[in-house]
Order: sequence, then C-alpha cells, then structure tokens
Amino acid sequence: MLTSVRSLMAATLLAGTAFAATPALAEEAPISSPVDDSESLGEGSGFTVTGSATVTTDYRFRGVSLSGGDPAIQGGITITHDSGFYVGTWGSSIDDGGTDIYGEMELDLFAGWGGQLSDTFKADVGILLYAYPTNEFGPVDYWEPYASVTGQFGPVAAKLGVAYAFDQDGLGDNDNFYLYTNLDAGIPGAPVTVSAHLGYTDGVLAPPLLAGEDDDSGFDWSLGAAVTVLPGLSIGATYVGVEGPSIDGFTDDTVVGTLTYSM
Repeated sequence: MLTSVRSLMAATLLAGTAFAATPALAEEAPISSPVDDSESLGEGSGFTVTGSATVTTDYRFRGVSLSGGDPAIQGGITITHDSGFYVGTWGSSIDDGGTDIYGEMELDLFAGWGGQLSDTFKADVGILLYAYPTNEFGPVDYWEPYASVTGQFGPVAAKLGVAYAFDQDGLGDNDNFYLYTNLDAGIPGAPVTVSAHLGYTDGVLAPPLLAGEDDDSGFDWSLGAAVTVLPGLSIGATYVGVEGPSIDGFTDDTVVGTLTYSM
C-alpha cells in the first residue's frame, strides 16, 4: 500500500535526513500555465504552444518536499487549441531518500479543457497522470482528475479547485481528495505578482500521514511573490507550510526560491 510506501519514504528521509498551474498543477499539481507570449504551431492552425523551465531550491508538492529539501530542475510544455482543449507534460527531478521507490524523476502527463464561463469566470477540467519512469519499486504511477473555477476581480484572480485520485494500484488501493483555493494579484505599475494558497488533503497523501502520524487529513499553505526581471524571466520566493510533524527537508516550513523562464 502506498500509505506504507509513503511512510517508508518519510522515515527514510527522517533517518537520512505553484507560481504555475494550468491545469493543476503545481500548487495543485506541478504544471506550468500558458503565458501570453505563446507561439503558434502554424498560421490558422488554431494551436499554440507554451512552456517553461524552472530551477527551484526545493520541490514542494502540496507542502511536502519531493526533492529531499534540495534544489530541483523542472520544465513543461502545453499545446492548446482555440477550442480550449489542451494536452501537455511537465517533469521534475526528485529525491526519494535513496529508496528507489519513486526514482529520480517525476513525469506528469495531462489533458483537459479550459474556457470562459462568463466575462468574470472561467473553468478548467482535466485529468493528470503522475508517472515515475525511473522507479525500481513497483506500480506507483497514479491518475488524478481535476477541476477548477477562477474569477477575475480587477487585479485579483481567485481560484477554487478540487482534485480526486480514485482507488488504484499506484495509491495502494487507496484514494486521495484535495481541495484548494488560490489568490493571485498583480501590483499595479510594477512587474510584481503576489500569491496566497490554502489546500486541504483527505486521504493517503495527507501531510501528517506521510510524516508518520495516523491522521489522514491536513492543511498546506503558502504565501509568495514573483518579480519579472526580463521578458519571460521571473524570480520568486514563497513561504510554504504544512500541518503535522515537522521533518527537516520533508514537511518542515520553508522558503522556496525559484528562477523561471516562460515562453
């Protein structure tokens, strides 16, 4: 069961020891979002491609470090049609404490649809596969459908989202429910964006459970800012915290720094 797998990972780390989302993905799930300087795949094709590359001081997924508290290299690409349908992939280096349960790489594949519901609100629905191609343990890949609604209120974007990983082999025949909200606001007249995030997990991936407790629910939160220093290049800093035991380089509160190039 993944509960024991994740607990083993936490124990190993203890012994040896977001800004992106598009469809789900970093604060919810780690995927880079489309940006304005997208490139067309061909005149009149209706397709655009966007992507990003990031160096981060710590890969935190819903508050929990998947890089052992160390830096990680990440990148992704998304192809979007004018109809709102999209497909893409995102990857990151990881560190599972030398257990080889997850290996050294996470590769996410996703597809979905995003579009305007009204002048104020837009929706996004899709499905995401978390894959670990270098693992030597067994079935740890798992699927997670997701949905979100975002409202734009002046300079503030407010998002409410949900992701549900159903019972499957990669989760040890368990499931996981994640509910989150994000607030993002650009500072008028300045190349600065501030963000806040609050998430709640109920299931096998809950931070307290991963840290060795019996509690299979818990909150994660973050507060950060990003500055665009050159076209497509931004620097960010985010304070990240989770509920449950504080394990150094795993579930401890920390400040994560990022350097991201988007195209």
